[in-house]
Amino acid sequence: MDSQQSTNYLIHLECADCGATVSAETIQHLCPACGGILLARYDLARIQAEVPRERIASRLWSDGLWRYAELLPLDDPADPMEHVTLGEGATPLLALPWLSAELGVDAWLKDEGLNPTGSFKARGAAVGVTRAKRLGARTIALPTAGNAGAAWAAYGARAGLPVVVAMPRDAPALTQREVSLYGARLHLVDGLISDAGKWIAQGVQAEGWYDASTFKEPYRLEGKKTMGYELAEQFGWRPPDVILYPTGGGVGLIGFWKAFQEMAALGWLAEGAKPPRLVVVQAAGCAPVVRAWEAQAEATEFWQGAQTVAAGLRVPGPLAGRLILRVLRETQGTALAIEDDDLRRALGELGRHGLWVCPEGAALLPAVRRLRNEGWLREGERVVLLNTGSGLVYPDVESLNE
Repeated sequence: MDSQQSTNYLIHLECADCGATVSAETIQHLCPACGGILLARYDLARIQAEVPRERIASRLWSDGLWRYAELLPLDDPADPMEHVTLGEGATPLLALPWLSAELGVDAWLKDEGLNPTGSFKARGAAVGVTRAKRLGARTIALPTAGNAGAAWAAYGARAGLPVVVAMPRDAPALTQREVSLYGARLHLVDGLISDAGKWIAQGVQAEGWYDASTFKEPYRLEGKKTMGYELAEQFGWRPPDVILYPTGGGVGLIGFWKAFQEMAALGWLAEGAKPPRLVVVQAAGCAPVVRAWEAQAEATEFWQGAQTVAAGLRVPGPLAGRLILRVLRETQGTALAIEDDDLRRALGELGRHGLWVCPEGAALLPAVRRLRNEGWLREGERVVLLNTGSGLVYPDVESLNE
């Protein structure tokens, strides 16, 4: 990271629902006024005046997500010792010429599977653990479908903080092994991530653990939003027209929305560029956002009997359901659900093009085809498929070959 005047641009946390503000200098979870989700807010006017876009571009790509330090919750963006890092971020953006030729669009894949611990969860864990340690957390606890638990366990170990992880008993075996390898306490539940969340909530109440559940702390989102900054920079600060995002809890989707809002306010986007339309892709066996979107509802409802081979999409009751739907409306996006057999066929097809993606990422291939066939995705538009993890994490999920 380049040398610069030490300064903290984080000013407060703001409720996405009621707009109330609270201090970012103490541990906060949900909005104390209404229970809504808290978003980190920065002094964008000062950043615009003091941090030109060219400074970001001059930094080493090996700085990873920390190249955007001024837009992260750090006391001293210039101090690399403040970061809890394993080398996350700076993931490749790969052209998909065969898909572009087939659909008449400009198709790309952003491959988050090359992050530490094998998924984009490393971004959220890096920033979340960094801030939790700064605020004095003693033990971090979270429920997970698998990948987030592995990531937070790894970064907790890096920071010297104990971590407690609860996940479904049928979560990917490799992520269970990762959690234990990193020295975290692993608790398995007979049920879904929602049941794991109930167990964590009991421990938070009884033991005083730091609750790192999805959206119950504000800083996982800050790590995930760096995908938006990276994507914009990789395209010369001109965002793609559309981003497809496999959606469980929706942190990355909301992170993209927040990132492009901030970049627009900073004047970092290329002249005339517009933020992308965002697309929620879920599994047909667990699609609470899609169901709410199609019903034009304001909030999601709990999805009974959730079932899919894509563990990260098996989130039956996303806490941020209301905000996810708002993001889709504001970005003129949409939502659709994919059958497991279709995503398993896509696993094999992408593999034959040298890409071993996670099941969640594979769901984007049939999704983009459907959007193009229905005319929602227009000819010549630039579209990015956001692969959230490596297929190596899911050795038991087999592809279906036609």
